[in-house]
Amino acid sequence: MASDHSIFDEMFGTDNQVREPYDEYQGWIEQEDAARLRKKSLESEAFFRRTGITFNVYGREEAAERLIPFDIIPRIINAREWARLSRGIEQRVQAINAFLHDIYHRQEILRSGRVPAELIRNNEAFLPQMIGVSPPGNVFTHIVGTDIVRTGENDFYVLEDNARTPSGVSYMLENRETMLHMFPELFAQIKIKGVSDYPKNLRRSLTACVPPACSGAPVLAVLTPGIHNSAYFEHSFLADQMGAELVEGHDLRVVDGRIAMRTTRGYAPIDVLYRRVDDEYLDPMNFNPASQLGVPGIMDVYRAGGITIANAPGTGIADDKAIYSYIPEIVEFYTGEKAILKNVPTWRCAEAEALSYVLDNLEELVVKEVHGSGGYGMLVGPAASKRELAAFTKKLKTNPGNYIAQPTLSLSTVPILTKKGLAPRHVDLRPFVMVSPQRIDITPGGLTRVALKEGSLVVNSSQGGGTKDTWVLEE
Repeated sequence: MASDHSIFDEMFGTDNQVREPYDEYQGWIEQEDAARLRKKSLESEAFFRRTGITFNVYGREEAAERLIPFDIIPRIINAREWARLSRGIEQRVQAINAFLHDIYHRQEILRSGRVPAELIRNNEAFLPQMIGVSPPGNVFTHIVGTDIVRTGENDFYVLEDNARTPSGVSYMLENRETMLHMFPELFAQIKIKGVSDYPKNLRRSLTACVPPACSGAPVLAVLTPGIHNSAYFEHSFLADQMGAELVEGHDLRVVDGRIAMRTTRGYAPIDVLYRRVDDEYLDPMNFNPASQLGVPGIMDVYRAGGITIANAPGTGIADDKAIYSYIPEIVEFYTGEKAILKNVPTWRCAEAEALSYVLDNLEELVVKEVHGSGGYGMLVGPAASKRELAAFTKKLKTNPGNYIAQPTLSLSTVPILTKKGLAPRHVDLRPFVMVSPQRIDITPGGLTRVALKEGSLVVNSSQGGGTKDTWVLEE
Protein backbone atom coordinates (compact mmCIF):
# COMPACT_ATOMS: atom_id res chain seq x y z
CA MET A 1 0.00 0.00 0.00
CA ALA A 2 1.58 3.29 -1.09
CA SER A 3 1.29 6.06 1.47
CA ASP A 4 2.25 9.70 1.88
CA HIS A 5 5.08 9.58 4.43
CA SER A 6 4.12 12.95 5.91
CA ILE A 7 0.72 11.56 6.96
CA PHE A 8 0.37 9.15 9.86
CA ASP A 9 -1.29 5.89 8.81
CA GLU A 10 -2.73 3.97 11.76
CA MET A 11 -1.97 0.59 10.21
CA PHE A 12 1.41 1.30 8.56
CA GLY A 13 2.76 4.28 10.53
CA THR A 14 4.81 6.75 8.45
CA ASP A 15 7.41 4.19 7.32
CA ASN A 16 5.19 1.40 5.92
CA GLN A 17 5.97 -0.84 8.94
CA VAL A 18 2.86 -2.50 10.39
CA ARG A 19 2.03 -0.92 13.75
CA GLU A 20 1.62 -3.11 16.84
CA PRO A 21 -2.22 -2.78 17.16
CA TYR A 22 -2.53 -4.26 13.64
CA ASP A 23 -0.01 -7.14 14.04
CA GLU A 24 -2.55 -9.96 14.34
CA TYR A 25 -4.91 -8.47 11.78
CA GLN A 26 -2.07 -8.07 9.26
CA GLY A 27 -1.16 -11.74 9.76
CA TRP A 28 -4.77 -12.65 8.95
CA ILE A 29 -5.29 -10.36 5.95
CA GLU A 30 -2.03 -11.48 4.28
CA GLN A 31 -3.49 -15.01 4.09
CA GLU A 32 -6.79 -13.74 2.64
CA ASP A 33 -7.66 -13.99 -1.02
CA ALA A 34 -8.36 -10.54 -2.57
CA ALA A 35 -11.39 -11.89 -4.46
CA ARG A 36 -12.91 -13.24 -1.20
CA LEU A 37 -12.44 -9.85 0.47
CA ARG A 38 -14.16 -8.07 -2.42
CA LYS A 39 -17.01 -10.59 -2.25
CA LYS A 40 -17.34 -9.95 1.52
CA SER A 41 -17.42 -6.21 0.83
CA LEU A 42 -20.40 -6.66 -1.51
CA GLU A 43 -22.06 -8.98 1.05
CA SER A 44 -21.76 -6.28 3.71
CA GLU A 45 -23.67 -3.87 1.48
CA ALA A 46 -26.44 -6.43 1.00
CA PHE A 47 -26.50 -6.99 4.79
CA PHE A 48 -27.01 -3.25 5.42
CA ARG A 49 -29.70 -3.05 2.75
CA ARG A 50 -31.56 -5.98 4.31
CA THR A 51 -31.39 -4.42 7.76
CA GLY A 52 -32.75 -1.19 6.31
CA ILE A 53 -29.93 1.05 7.53
CA THR A 54 -30.40 4.21 5.53
CA PHE A 55 -30.18 7.91 6.17
CA ASN A 56 -31.98 10.74 4.42
CA VAL A 57 -30.10 13.46 2.61
CA TYR A 58 -31.90 16.80 2.69
CA GLY A 59 -32.14 18.76 -0.53
CA ARG A 60 -31.21 15.84 -2.79
CA GLU A 61 -34.24 14.96 -4.91
CA GLU A 62 -32.65 11.96 -6.58
CA ALA A 63 -31.48 10.30 -3.37
CA ALA A 64 -33.89 10.75 -0.50
CA GLU A 65 -32.65 7.59 1.23
CA ARG A 66 -29.11 6.27 0.92
CA LEU A 67 -26.91 3.61 2.44
CA ILE A 68 -23.88 4.89 4.28
CA PRO A 69 -20.99 3.07 2.58
CA PHE A 70 -19.28 0.58 4.91
CA ASP A 71 -15.64 -0.45 4.59
CA ILE A 72 -14.62 -3.89 5.87
CA ILE A 73 -11.06 -2.98 6.96
CA PRO A 74 -11.39 -2.23 10.71
CA ARG A 75 -9.79 0.65 12.54
CA ILE A 76 -7.80 -0.79 15.48
CA ILE A 77 -6.84 1.01 18.70
CA ASN A 78 -4.83 -0.70 21.43
CA ALA A 79 -5.75 -0.72 25.14
CA ARG A 80 -3.11 1.87 26.09
CA GLU A 81 -4.26 4.38 23.45
CA TRP A 82 -7.88 3.83 24.45
CA ALA A 83 -7.15 4.32 28.18
CA ARG A 84 -5.65 7.73 27.44
CA LEU A 85 -8.52 8.74 25.15
CA SER A 86 -11.08 7.61 27.76
CA ARG A 87 -9.47 9.65 30.53
CA GLY A 88 -9.42 12.73 28.31
CA ILE A 89 -13.04 12.30 27.18
CA GLU A 90 -14.27 11.71 30.74
CA GLN A 91 -12.47 14.83 32.01
CA ARG A 92 -13.94 16.89 29.18
CA VAL A 93 -17.52 15.66 29.65
CA GLN A 94 -17.34 16.30 33.41
CA ALA A 95 -16.18 19.85 32.75
CA ILE A 96 -18.92 20.46 30.15
CA ASN A 97 -21.59 19.28 32.60
CA ALA A 98 -20.20 21.54 35.32
CA PHE A 99 -20.04 24.46 32.87
CA LEU A 100 -23.68 23.99 31.84
CA HIS A 101 -24.81 23.90 35.47
CA ASP A 102 -22.80 27.02 36.21
CA ILE A 103 -23.98 29.17 33.30
CA TYR A 104 -27.62 28.41 34.13
CA HIS A 105 -27.01 29.17 37.81
CA ARG A 106 -24.26 31.29 39.40
CA GLN A 107 -22.25 31.98 36.22
CA GLU A 108 -18.98 31.96 38.14
CA ILE A 109 -16.91 31.29 35.02
CA LEU A 110 -18.30 34.48 33.48
CA ARG A 111 -17.64 36.50 36.62
CA SER A 112 -14.06 35.22 36.67
CA GLY A 113 -13.59 36.52 33.11
CA ARG A 114 -12.41 33.11 31.83
CA VAL A 115 -15.25 33.05 29.27
CA PRO A 116 -16.62 36.35 27.84
CA ALA A 117 -20.18 36.99 29.07
CA GLU A 118 -21.33 38.24 25.63
CA LEU A 119 -20.58 34.79 24.16
CA ILE A 120 -23.36 33.44 26.36
CA ARG A 121 -25.70 36.44 26.40
CA ASN A 122 -25.86 36.84 22.61
CA ASN A 123 -26.02 33.14 21.87
CA GLU A 124 -29.16 31.60 20.39
CA ALA A 125 -28.24 28.23 21.96
CA PHE A 126 -28.45 29.74 25.48
CA LEU A 127 -31.99 29.21 26.82
CA PRO A 128 -33.15 31.76 29.41
CA GLN A 129 -35.95 29.24 30.24
CA MET A 130 -33.24 27.02 31.81
CA ILE A 131 -31.90 29.64 34.25
CA GLY A 132 -32.12 28.22 37.76
CA VAL A 133 -33.18 24.76 36.56
CA SER A 134 -31.27 21.75 37.94
CA PRO A 135 -32.00 18.61 35.89
CA PRO A 136 -32.50 15.34 37.80
CA GLY A 137 -29.13 14.16 39.13
CA ASN A 138 -27.62 17.44 37.82
CA VAL A 139 -26.96 15.72 34.47
CA PHE A 140 -27.26 18.04 31.48
CA THR A 141 -25.50 15.95 28.84
CA HIS A 142 -26.79 12.38 29.17
CA ILE A 143 -25.33 11.35 25.80
CA VAL A 144 -22.27 12.98 24.23
CA GLY A 145 -20.52 12.19 20.94
CA THR A 146 -16.98 13.61 21.09
CA ASP A 147 -15.39 13.96 17.65
CA ILE A 148 -11.68 13.14 17.76
CA VAL A 149 -9.00 13.31 15.09
CA ARG A 150 -5.47 12.00 15.15
CA THR A 151 -2.41 13.48 13.47
CA GLY A 152 0.38 11.27 14.83
CA GLU A 153 1.27 8.30 17.03
CA ASN A 154 0.40 10.20 20.23
CA ASP A 155 -1.38 13.26 18.86
CA PHE A 156 -5.14 13.33 19.36
CA TYR A 157 -7.33 16.44 19.06
CA VAL A 158 -10.98 17.02 19.87
CA LEU A 159 -12.67 18.48 16.81
CA GLU A 160 -16.03 19.13 18.46
CA ASP A 161 -18.25 18.17 21.39
CA ASN A 162 -21.66 16.97 20.23
CA ALA A 163 -23.74 17.65 23.32
CA ARG A 164 -27.16 18.29 21.76
CA THR A 165 -28.42 15.14 20.04
CA PRO A 166 -25.36 13.22 18.79
CA SER A 167 -26.20 10.64 16.14
CA GLY A 168 -24.44 7.63 14.64
CA VAL A 169 -24.50 5.08 17.44
CA SER A 170 -26.73 2.70 15.45
CA TYR A 171 -24.02 2.57 12.78
CA MET A 172 -21.40 1.72 15.41
CA LEU A 173 -23.57 -1.22 16.56
CA GLU A 174 -24.53 -2.42 13.08
CA ASN A 175 -20.93 -2.14 11.80
CA ARG A 176 -19.86 -4.53 14.57
CA GLU A 177 -22.80 -6.86 13.92
CA THR A 178 -21.86 -6.98 10.22
CA MET A 179 -18.18 -7.75 10.95
CA LEU A 180 -19.10 -10.49 13.46
CA HIS A 181 -21.42 -12.01 10.86
CA MET A 182 -18.83 -11.95 8.06
CA PHE A 183 -15.55 -12.66 9.86
CA PRO A 184 -16.34 -14.74 12.98
CA GLU A 185 -12.87 -16.30 12.81
CA LEU A 186 -11.25 -12.89 13.33
CA PHE A 187 -13.15 -12.29 16.56
CA ALA A 188 -12.16 -15.74 17.81
CA GLN A 189 -8.51 -14.95 17.10
CA ILE A 190 -8.22 -11.29 18.20
CA LYS A 191 -9.48 -10.13 21.61
CA ILE A 192 -11.69 -7.12 20.93
CA LYS A 193 -13.78 -5.22 23.48
CA GLY A 194 -17.53 -5.58 22.87
CA VAL A 195 -19.95 -2.74 22.05
CA SER A 196 -23.25 -4.63 21.87
CA ASP A 197 -24.29 -3.75 25.44
CA TYR A 198 -24.60 -0.05 24.52
CA PRO A 199 -28.46 -0.05 24.42
CA LYS A 200 -28.65 -1.84 27.80
CA ASN A 201 -26.12 0.61 29.30
CA LEU A 202 -27.96 3.56 27.79
CA ARG A 203 -31.23 2.42 29.32
CA ARG A 204 -29.55 2.00 32.71
CA SER A 205 -27.87 5.39 32.42
CA LEU A 206 -31.06 7.22 31.41
CA THR A 207 -33.28 5.58 34.03
CA ALA A 208 -30.72 6.53 36.72
CA CYS A 209 -31.81 10.15 36.04
CA VAL A 210 -35.49 9.84 36.96
CA PRO A 211 -37.43 13.00 37.87
CA PRO A 212 -38.83 13.61 41.39
CA ALA A 213 -42.35 12.75 40.12
CA CYS A 214 -41.36 9.18 39.16
CA SER A 215 -42.88 6.39 41.26
CA GLY A 216 -42.30 2.75 40.49
CA ALA A 217 -40.38 1.38 37.49
CA PRO A 218 -39.23 4.25 35.23
CA VAL A 219 -40.98 4.57 31.86
CA LEU A 220 -38.59 5.52 29.05
CA ALA A 221 -39.49 6.88 25.60
CA VAL A 222 -37.57 8.14 22.55
CA LEU A 223 -39.01 11.29 20.94
CA THR A 224 -38.45 11.35 17.17
CA PRO A 225 -39.38 14.09 14.67
CA GLY A 226 -40.76 11.25 12.52
CA ILE A 227 -39.97 9.10 9.50
CA HIS A 228 -38.68 11.96 7.34
CA ASN A 229 -35.84 12.77 9.73
CA SER A 230 -32.36 11.77 8.48
CA ALA A 231 -31.69 9.72 11.65
CA TYR A 232 -35.14 8.07 11.94
CA PHE A 233 -33.64 4.59 11.47
CA GLU A 234 -31.48 5.24 14.53
CA HIS A 235 -34.38 6.52 16.66
CA SER A 236 -36.49 3.42 16.01
CA PHE A 237 -33.48 1.11 16.33
CA LEU A 238 -32.49 2.50 19.75
CA ALA A 239 -36.05 2.51 21.09
CA ASP A 240 -36.40 -1.12 20.04
CA GLN A 241 -33.00 -2.15 21.49
CA MET A 242 -33.63 -0.36 24.81
CA GLY A 243 -37.18 -1.62 25.19
CA ALA A 244 -38.42 1.99 25.13
CA GLU A 245 -41.48 3.49 23.44
CA LEU A 246 -40.91 5.38 20.18
CA VAL A 247 -43.11 8.49 20.20
CA GLU A 248 -43.75 11.62 18.15
CA GLY A 249 -44.94 14.96 19.53
CA HIS A 250 -48.58 14.28 18.62
CA ASP A 251 -48.51 11.09 20.77
CA LEU A 252 -47.80 13.14 23.92
CA ARG A 253 -49.72 15.63 26.03
CA VAL A 254 -49.73 17.12 29.53
CA VAL A 255 -51.95 15.13 31.91
CA ASP A 256 -52.05 15.97 35.66
CA GLY A 257 -48.71 17.76 35.58
CA ARG A 258 -46.93 14.89 33.78
CA ILE A 259 -46.08 14.19 30.15
CA ALA A 260 -48.21 11.24 29.11
CA MET A 261 -48.19 9.12 25.95
CA ARG A 262 -51.19 7.75 24.12
CA THR A 263 -51.63 4.00 24.59
CA THR A 264 -54.44 1.55 23.77
CA ARG A 265 -55.56 1.98 27.41
CA GLY A 266 -55.56 5.78 27.47
CA TYR A 267 -52.67 8.07 28.44
CA ALA A 268 -49.75 6.77 30.55
CA PRO A 269 -47.05 9.00 32.13
CA ILE A 270 -43.44 9.00 30.88
CA ASP A 271 -40.54 9.52 33.29
CA VAL A 272 -37.53 9.90 30.96
CA LEU A 273 -37.75 11.26 27.42
CA TYR A 274 -34.70 10.72 25.21
CA ARG A 275 -35.44 13.45 22.71
CA ARG A 276 -34.04 13.58 19.19
CA VAL A 277 -35.76 16.90 18.48
CA ASP A 278 -33.85 20.19 18.65
CA ASP A 279 -34.57 22.74 21.40
CA GLU A 280 -36.32 25.13 19.04
CA TYR A 281 -38.99 22.55 18.18
CA LEU A 282 -39.39 20.97 21.62
CA ASP A 283 -42.25 23.10 22.98
CA PRO A 284 -44.32 25.47 20.79
CA MET A 285 -45.54 27.29 23.93
CA ASN A 286 -41.98 28.15 25.03
CA PHE A 287 -39.96 28.17 21.79
CA ASN A 288 -40.96 28.11 18.12
CA PRO A 289 -44.77 28.51 18.07
CA ALA A 290 -44.97 26.97 14.59
CA SER A 291 -43.39 23.66 15.68
CA GLN A 292 -45.44 20.54 14.97
CA LEU A 293 -42.72 18.23 16.36
CA GLY A 294 -42.73 18.99 20.07
CA VAL A 295 -45.10 18.87 23.03
CA PRO A 296 -46.95 22.04 24.14
CA GLY A 297 -46.13 22.72 27.82
CA ILE A 298 -43.32 20.15 28.19
CA MET A 299 -40.90 22.82 29.48
CA ASP A 300 -43.26 23.75 32.33
CA VAL A 301 -43.61 20.08 33.33
CA TYR A 302 -39.81 19.71 33.10
CA ARG A 303 -39.09 22.73 35.29
CA ALA A 304 -41.56 21.43 37.86
CA GLY A 305 -39.74 18.05 38.08
CA GLY A 306 -42.38 16.05 36.19
CA ILE A 307 -40.10 14.60 33.52
CA THR A 308 -36.42 14.13 32.62
CA ILE A 309 -35.42 15.33 29.14
CA ALA A 310 -32.20 13.89 27.75
CA ASN A 311 -30.19 15.78 26.74
CA ALA A 312 -31.36 18.70 28.83
CA PRO A 313 -32.67 21.72 26.91
CA GLY A 314 -29.98 24.37 26.54
CA THR A 315 -27.02 21.97 26.30
CA GLY A 316 -26.39 23.26 22.76
CA ILE A 317 -24.43 26.17 24.19
CA ALA A 318 -21.60 23.70 24.96
CA ASP A 319 -21.60 22.67 21.26
CA ASP A 320 -21.12 26.20 20.08
CA LYS A 321 -17.84 26.47 18.16
CA ALA A 322 -16.92 29.80 19.76
CA ILE A 323 -17.40 28.21 23.22
CA TYR A 324 -15.38 25.20 21.97
CA SER A 325 -12.33 27.44 21.69
CA TYR A 326 -12.56 28.07 25.47
CA ILE A 327 -12.88 24.38 26.47
CA PRO A 328 -9.25 24.12 27.71
CA GLU A 329 -10.01 27.02 30.12
CA ILE A 330 -13.37 25.44 31.01
CA VAL A 331 -11.68 22.09 31.83
CA GLU A 332 -9.12 23.80 34.03
CA PHE A 333 -11.71 26.01 35.76
CA TYR A 334 -13.97 23.11 36.84
CA THR A 335 -11.49 20.22 37.30
CA GLY A 336 -8.35 22.07 38.41
CA GLU A 337 -6.39 20.02 35.83
CA LYS A 338 -4.94 20.74 32.40
CA ALA A 339 -6.96 19.27 29.54
CA ILE A 340 -5.68 15.77 28.65
CA LEU A 341 -7.03 16.04 25.09
CA LYS A 342 -6.03 19.05 23.04
CA ASN A 343 -8.31 21.38 21.12
CA VAL A 344 -7.58 22.19 17.51
CA PRO A 345 -6.04 25.72 17.46
CA THR A 346 -8.96 28.07 16.72
CA TRP A 347 -9.24 31.66 15.50
CA ARG A 348 -12.42 33.42 16.67
CA CYS A 349 -13.37 35.66 13.74
CA ALA A 350 -15.32 37.95 16.09
CA GLU A 351 -11.89 39.22 17.26
CA ALA A 352 -10.40 41.79 14.88
CA GLU A 353 -6.84 40.43 14.99
CA ALA A 354 -8.03 36.85 14.37
CA LEU A 355 -10.31 37.97 11.51
CA SER A 356 -7.42 39.78 9.84
CA TYR A 357 -5.24 36.63 10.06
CA VAL A 358 -8.05 34.43 8.70
CA LEU A 359 -8.75 36.71 5.74
CA ASP A 360 -5.03 36.80 4.88
CA ASN A 361 -4.68 32.98 5.05
CA LEU A 362 -8.12 31.80 3.94
CA GLU A 363 -6.83 29.35 1.32
CA GLU A 364 -4.96 27.38 4.04
CA LEU A 365 -7.72 27.25 6.70
CA VAL A 366 -10.98 25.47 7.46
CA VAL A 367 -13.75 27.96 8.31
CA LYS A 368 -16.89 26.81 10.16
CA GLU A 369 -20.15 28.40 11.22
CA VAL A 370 -20.34 28.81 14.98
CA HIS A 371 -23.68 26.95 15.12
CA GLY A 372 -23.08 24.70 12.09
CA SER A 373 -23.02 20.90 12.00
CA GLY A 374 -22.92 17.99 9.56
CA GLY A 375 -20.24 19.54 7.36
CA TYR A 376 -22.67 22.18 6.03
CA GLY A 377 -21.82 25.89 5.79
CA MET A 378 -18.06 25.35 5.99
CA LEU A 379 -15.12 26.23 3.79
CA VAL A 380 -12.12 23.92 3.32
CA GLY A 381 -9.59 26.49 2.08
CA PRO A 382 -7.10 24.18 0.31
CA ALA A 383 -9.94 22.56 -1.70
CA ALA A 384 -11.88 25.78 -2.43
CA SER A 385 -12.12 27.56 -5.79
CA LYS A 386 -11.29 31.27 -6.19
CA ARG A 387 -15.01 32.01 -6.39
CA GLU A 388 -15.73 30.12 -3.14
CA LEU A 389 -12.87 31.94 -1.38
CA ALA A 390 -14.21 35.30 -2.57
CA ALA A 391 -17.75 34.44 -1.44
CA PHE A 392 -16.49 33.38 2.00
CA THR A 393 -14.36 36.52 2.33
CA LYS A 394 -17.57 38.53 1.86
CA LYS A 395 -19.42 36.41 4.47
CA LEU A 396 -16.61 36.84 6.99
CA LYS A 397 -16.50 40.61 6.56
CA THR A 398 -20.30 40.89 6.82
CA ASN A 399 -20.78 38.69 9.89
CA PRO A 400 -17.40 37.75 11.45
CA GLY A 401 -18.94 36.62 14.77
CA ASN A 402 -20.69 33.78 12.97
CA TYR A 403 -17.41 32.00 12.14
CA ILE A 404 -14.32 30.37 13.57
CA ALA A 405 -11.31 29.15 11.60
CA GLN A 406 -8.88 26.30 12.17
CA PRO A 407 -5.73 25.02 10.46
CA THR A 408 -6.16 22.15 8.00
CA LEU A 409 -4.90 19.21 10.06
CA SER A 410 -3.25 16.26 8.31
CA LEU A 411 -5.72 13.71 9.67
CA SER A 412 -4.47 10.16 10.15
CA THR A 413 -5.43 7.56 7.58
CA VAL A 414 -6.62 3.96 7.82
CA PRO A 415 -6.67 1.70 4.74
CA ILE A 416 -9.91 0.97 2.91
CA LEU A 417 -10.49 -1.87 0.47
CA THR A 418 -10.50 -0.62 -3.13
CA LYS A 419 -10.56 -2.52 -6.44
CA LYS A 420 -6.77 -2.20 -6.53
CA GLY A 421 -6.26 -3.37 -2.92
CA LEU A 422 -5.68 -1.40 0.27
CA ALA A 423 -5.49 2.40 -0.03
CA PRO A 424 -5.22 5.03 2.76
CA ARG A 425 -8.17 7.33 3.53
CA HIS A 426 -8.61 10.00 6.22
CA VAL A 427 -10.71 9.16 9.29
CA ASP A 428 -12.16 10.69 12.44
CA LEU A 429 -13.69 9.01 15.51
CA ARG A 430 -16.88 9.65 17.48
CA PRO A 431 -16.85 7.77 20.81
CA PHE A 432 -20.23 7.72 22.58
CA VAL A 433 -20.41 8.76 26.23
CA MET A 434 -23.24 8.10 28.69
CA VAL A 435 -23.53 10.26 31.80
CA SER A 436 -25.57 9.41 34.87
CA PRO A 437 -25.40 10.91 38.39
CA GLN A 438 -22.89 8.33 39.64
CA ARG A 439 -20.80 7.44 36.60
CA ILE A 440 -19.58 8.16 33.09
CA ASP A 441 -19.52 5.22 30.64
CA ILE A 442 -17.62 5.36 27.36
CA THR A 443 -18.33 2.62 24.82
CA PRO A 444 -14.97 1.14 23.71
CA GLY A 445 -14.42 2.39 20.18
CA GLY A 446 -17.21 4.41 18.68
CA LEU A 447 -18.04 5.39 15.13
CA THR A 448 -15.13 5.76 12.72
CA ARG A 449 -16.12 7.89 9.75
CA VAL A 450 -13.94 7.69 6.66
CA ALA A 451 -13.52 10.01 3.67
CA LEU A 452 -13.88 7.63 0.72
CA LYS A 453 -12.49 10.04 -1.89
CA GLU A 454 -8.73 9.97 -2.20
CA GLY A 455 -7.19 12.96 -0.43
CA SER A 456 -10.54 14.22 0.91
CA LEU A 457 -10.76 15.39 4.53
CA VAL A 458 -14.58 15.49 4.68
CA VAL A 459 -15.86 12.38 6.46
CA ASN A 460 -19.54 13.35 7.03
CA SER A 461 -22.03 10.85 5.61
CA SER A 462 -24.09 13.76 4.26
CA GLN A 463 -21.01 14.77 2.23
CA GLY A 464 -20.21 11.29 0.83
CA GLY A 465 -18.20 9.73 3.67
CA GLY A 466 -18.44 6.12 4.86
CA THR A 467 -17.94 4.21 8.13
CA LYS A 468 -15.74 1.44 9.58
CA ASP A 469 -15.90 -0.88 12.56
CA THR A 470 -13.67 0.41 15.39
CA TRP A 471 -11.83 -2.22 17.43
CA VAL A 472 -10.42 -1.51 20.88
CA LEU A 473 -8.12 -4.37 21.84
CA GLU A 474 -8.31 -6.02 25.26
CA GLU A 475 -5.25 -5.52 27.49
